[in-house]
Amino acid sequence: MKILVVCGAGASSTFVAQRLRRAAADAGLDWDASAGMESSVVDGANDLVLVGPHLADRLSAIEDAVRCPVALLPQDVFADRSGERTLAIARALLPDVSSTPKGTS
Repeated sequence: MKILVVCGAGASSTFVAQRLRRAAADAGLDWDASAGMESSVVDGANDLVLVGPHLADRLSAIEDAVRCPVALLPQDVFADRSGERTLAIARALLPDVSSTPKGTS
């Protein structure tokens, strides 16, 4: 599972992506989360795109650019130190793969 976390310059999304990657690994999920800017959004490159709250006005354009699920992260996403809330958001958007542990897909 490839997840892209998008923000304005790629800096704040790096923290969210790292925490999401760690939470997914702790849950036994073989998910890769990376950080990027809006220009990093490429159709077919990711299974899910999570958009930083400060890019709410760009959400429609990002959704139009890809055929995978896209979600706007909540305003307080940066307070999610463990990544568990962000993982829960991702799992809700990807229900058919949310419980597939490493090595069983």
